[in-house]
Amino acid sequence: MRCGDNDDPTRNPGGDEQVGIATKTRAKPKKPSQFKVLMLNDDYTPMEFVVMVLKRFFQMDLEQATRVMLHVHQKGVGVCGIFPYEIAETKVNQVMDFARQNQHPLQCTLEKA
Repeated sequence: MRCGDNDDPTRNPGGDEQVGIATKTRAKPKKPSQFKVLMLNDDYTPMEFVVMVLKRFFQMDLEQATRVMLHVHQKGVGVCGIFPYEIAETKVNQVMDFARQNQHPLQCTLEKA
């Protein structure tokens, strides 16, 4: 083979050699919107029940659950946790169903964080 022969199959036969880099654009997954689960104060639900709900559905220890319960009692509303929408909605429904089953008017809602 002589130098300068164009027998290389990887060369562009048209003669205009261009080197390109193939790039693959990867879409970054969008972080899901976060929602605050809020507990509302009422004058009828026992404090002990609220603490039990916070421990059971929000995995709080006794000290943290007591702190949140007192905040709800004194301020009228308190944040139980921040979650993606589906999880926040599920927790609200679980708390409301559990309160209803135990004949307490405890209210729980969610709002965008």
